[in-house]
Amino acid sequence: MMRWIYWTGWLIFRCAFRSVFGLRVRGRGRLVEKGPVLVVANHQSFLDPPLIGTLYESEMHFLARKTLFKKGFFEWLYGQWNSIPVDQEKPDMSSLKTIIRRLKEGNRVLVFPEGARTMDGSLGKAQPGVGLIAVKAGVPIQPIRIRGARRALPRGSGRIRFARIEVHIGEPIVLGKSELKQFSGKDGYARMADRIMAAIGEL
Repeated sequence: MMRWIYWTGWLIFRCAFRSVFGLRVRGRGRLVEKGPVLVVANHQSFLDPPLIGTLYESEMHFLARKTLFKKGFFEWLYGQWNSIPVDQEKPDMSSLKTIIRRLKEGNRVLVFPEGARTMDGSLGKAQPGVGLIAVKAGVPIQPIRIRGARRALPRGSGRIRFARIEVHIGEPIVLGKSELKQFSGKDGYARMADRIMAAIGEL
């Protein structure tokens, strides 16, 4: 079930990705459609959040730069689109706690493990924060690989190009409590982050 303001954006973006970018989705049957799930994907473009959001038939929660939350209409709009403000210059635990809380409340949350968009299309190293989220939340993890979005809207460019976009969906990673205990502490969070990035890289 989607609220009307979320559904409006979802419909516009879904039509655009299909008609303008010829979106192809591989492995759609692997999507975790019900219950909480931590969705993790490589980060190529500003197009990535709405792109991943359109894969699902219900609402998703996203991370967004704190600077986008200007008072007034956009602050309201990003709130309606389930955006979680993140201060990229001064990262702290508050955003991570918000993500974990929303997952434990039964929501679907999208996180880009690399933390920033790629410059050359290659996969970067995952930040340990995504490992902490995965371990603390203890929900299924859905790896997704994006291809083509960088060509459609490269980092540093404000001009959209007509490039085909593909999304590859991997098998969800489901870990029991005993397995999660092996990833506790800073070293464990880093190992979990590496495992998540490796799952994305295999797609």
